[in-house]
Amino acid sequence: MPKHKLLVMDMWFKATKSCYRKFEPRVRVWKLKEEKTCEEYRCMVRDKVEEAKWKGLGVNDHWQQMKSIMIESAQDICGMTKGPRRHKETWWWNEEVAEGVKEKKIKYGKWKKENTKEARMEYKKSRKNAKGVISSAKKKKQKECANDQND
Repeated sequence: MPKHKLLVMDMWFKATKSCYRKFEPRVRVWKLKEEKTCEEYRCMVRDKVEEAKWKGLGVNDHWQQMKSIMIESAQDICGMTKGPRRHKETWWWNEEVAEGVKEKKIKYGKWKKENTKEARMEYKKSRKNAKGVISSAKKKKQKECANDQND
């Protein structure tokens, strides 16, 4: 008498479709890093703000009007993208951040190669350092942008 029994079953697998994101044109705000373009943008925003009618509007209406002025000015001065992004650009990246991230990657490789506690602790320290450098770079860049808008 056999102890094994034959098992027959039907299985259905759902094929996952790769989701294709439709391209949406974006404003080329990275062009505002150029001095000439930035000055043109500031002048256009100032002119539009002076022309706008601000009396009798609530806070949210003020914000919406200012937002539309800034977006329209950026579209006029910088233009819109025509195709999907080829290379991702990080607005807060600098040499200090690059060094911190490079060090972290080196420590990570060392940890994975050696697989020791000491190497892991070194990696954790460099990871924490890299996060701190990145956050300080972001804050610094945000302050610069805010000061440029206030000028």
